[in-house]
Amino acid sequence: MIPRRSPAALLLGAVLFACAPTPPPASPAPAPAEARPAPSPSAVSEPSARFIGFVGPKVQHDPPFLGIPDTNFYCLRSFLDRQTGETAHQLYVADSYFGAKRGWQWAHDAGGNALPFTPIGTDEIACDNGCSYAEEFAATIPAAALRASARGLAVTFTARSGATMTIVLSGEAIANQLAVVDAARRRVGPAAGHATLASAPEEARTSTIFSAERPKK
Repeated sequence: MIPRRSPAALLLGAVLFACAPTPPPASPAPAPAEARPAPSPSAVSEPSARFIGFVGPKVQHDPPFLGIPDTNFYCLRSFLDRQTGETAHQLYVADSYFGAKRGWQWAHDAGGNALPFTPIGTDEIACDNGCSYAEEFAATIPAAALRASARGLAVTFTARSGATMTIVLSGEAIANQLAVVDAARRRVGPAAGHATLASAPEEARTSTIFSAERPKK
């Protein structure tokens, strides 16, 4: 049963989204990884939409599956209600693999605190010579937890199969995400509260495609 929705819970119902690709390096000879600043998230919305989605750069948690782009990555996604200033944040993961179905279904932080988990989709890629699967899922991260994570934030996902995956969001990536969202929120007015992705309708919580365009400056 889906919880009763507040205006904040409609935040995800108005946007469909996917992780934006990481911008290419500014020069042919990029600086060492430790010296490069983390790319900023992209703001994406429909021109007349009430809500703005902010999609952070995607990062590989494993090599691309069979060399296919846009597989085995994660990114931070945020949402802003233009009318109320409410925000919500979500860690999105795409995982493709060979073998038995993993069935990702839980998430918790480094302190063992459970995080709301959203199963987005599972596809059987092929089973001709052994099966392979693609799963998409996400965890809701409270804004307070992000703001308190200047040194980074670890989220661990657990599957029914017993598999685990720990993703560490860097402090720089979190700071960049919050800075962009906060700057946009200051333009729309004070926040009335924080939306909860887990309370959004099913079709919103499990969306993966941003059918939108960048807002005009």
